[in-house]
Amino acid sequence: MRELLTGNAAIARGAFESGVTVAAGYPGTPSTEILENFSRYDGIYAEWAPNEKVALEVGIGAAMAGARALVTMKHVGVNVAADPLLTAAYTGVNGGLVIVSADDPGMHSSQNEQDNRNYARFARIPMLEPSDSAEARDMVGLALDISEEFDIPVMIRITTRVAHSQGFVDLKEPAPRPLKEYRKDIRKWLMVPAFGRLRRVALGERIERVAAYSENAGVNIVIPGDPKVGVITGGVSYHYVREVLPGASVLKLGLTYPLPAGVIRKFAAGVDRLIVVEELDPYLEDFIRGLGLPVTGKELFPDTGEFSPGVIRRGFIAAGLIPEEEARPVRQFDDMPAVPARPPVLCAGCPHRGVFYTLRRLKLVVTGDIGCYTLGGLAPLEGMDSCVCMGASIGMAHGIDRAAPGLRGRTVAVIGDSTFLHSGITGLLDVVYNNGDTTVIIVDNGTTAMTGHQDHPATGRTLMGRKAPAVDLEGLVRSLGVARVRTVDPLDLAGLEEAVREEVAAPGPSVIIARRPCVLISRQAGPPVTVDRETCTGCKTCLKLSCPAISVTDKTCSVDPVSCTGCGLCVQVCKFGALAAAEGGGNGA
Repeated sequence: MRELLTGNAAIARGAFESGVTVAAGYPGTPSTEILENFSRYDGIYAEWAPNEKVALEVGIGAAMAGARALVTMKHVGVNVAADPLLTAAYTGVNGGLVIVSADDPGMHSSQNEQDNRNYARFARIPMLEPSDSAEARDMVGLALDISEEFDIPVMIRITTRVAHSQGFVDLKEPAPRPLKEYRKDIRKWLMVPAFGRLRRVALGERIERVAAYSENAGVNIVIPGDPKVGVITGGVSYHYVREVLPGASVLKLGLTYPLPAGVIRKFAAGVDRLIVVEELDPYLEDFIRGLGLPVTGKELFPDTGEFSPGVIRRGFIAAGLIPEEEARPVRQFDDMPAVPARPPVLCAGCPHRGVFYTLRRLKLVVTGDIGCYTLGGLAPLEGMDSCVCMGASIGMAHGIDRAAPGLRGRTVAVIGDSTFLHSGITGLLDVVYNNGDTTVIIVDNGTTAMTGHQDHPATGRTLMGRKAPAVDLEGLVRSLGVARVRTVDPLDLAGLEEAVREEVAAPGPSVIIARRPCVLISRQAGPPVTVDRETCTGCKTCLKLSCPAISVTDKTCSVDPVSCTGCGLCVQVCKFGALAAAEGGGNGA
């Protein structure tokens, strides 16, 4: 049977067909849908872990026990999981272990666009790169086979375009994979220095064997063409090259670590000119130059941003391979003028809006974190000063307090409930342990909202829909030694402001939990706010809330009744009483 699947759904299908029985991950765009799809299959176990490090450790344990395991994360999640990852390369596996890294060229939903091909080389683990959904499904099975054959974890790298684009996949029946026998072997699994040194030598030997395998791997494919130009590429860029320069000779690399030096040399010898087309870092280009081969790459194609047929076409024009006067757009929209920018905003009725409106009014220094609430830093809310990585807000606020006494009492950290459980707990523990004065605001909307409302340890549900103990955030932060803990409604601006003023002025660490469920899952909405046009002065104070339901036309405020949820924030900020909550509305009633 053939189905149209996204790359993420295809990876989930490939894992199911190839006998994966345990999968773990942390939601992060563009990888999230892999586990959401996998969790729907029968006879498997899938979980959202608190963070990527824990997810990988679950996968390592499952593989050690003899199961085939899948671990998924976005590219920055590999940073979090790097500690167990590099040692897992030493220990190797029992059952196959596959780690999916979903990179995000162009930073569609990320704070950086790191190229995780470098992680495979750094950790010395094989890497496969599919170019479409069909290959994504197939490469999961191949990765598991390589993992078990060479006793090593294998990474599959996809990018946003592969993760979310669709392609036809011929479905197969799942192959039964009995659990491999576990045998105690401390020289393999117990990485004390004496055994670690032995496994480091063994890792070098294993990766050399994989390098020999790569020379004949079926995923490294030569497509014969015009010998005047040879293009080396992989991933989704392969399809762009074939579309833009269909007559060229192409070496499509699907196994990108270790790279097949012999295949590359042979391909280069058969063409007059060698060009590399790859997103982000000159990873392939540097390797090819290291072989002593003349090659062109980043002189023609950018090392930042996501590629498209238009980007590839412009590179080949610059190379003189497409006459500029004969060049035509590859796709209908390729050369159309850019549409006006539409910046993202918090949803109408979002409970986070009141927090950032208040923090800006109080002129506080706000260290922020990763989540949809990061939008609170954009104009006109402008209630956040920084965003670095998951969990960084608390440590950064503590650092500011210690470095700049003049900012003490004027700094707060803001972090979401899922992010706090991911990596904020240790930051708060650091503040308590070191007698800090940091105030932390946990914006608790009861979900992992930005990636599509996934559950986490405080929601009371698992990825597979089972009931689970829900973490008591108030109890948790008190157990860390925080004496001052209070819970507020972020839609009550007066109460929220009072809480913030008191806590930032108080000595010692404090936590404010701004709790109200995400409006997209609670569906709490009352009648829309009404406008008294005679009273409205057009002062535009309401626009500072950055609510998409509010606009000002001809110096008069308007509220879109379809978008408005009746949260009542605009009613509270209007100085002239021109905005009114309908009966039964306000504060999300």
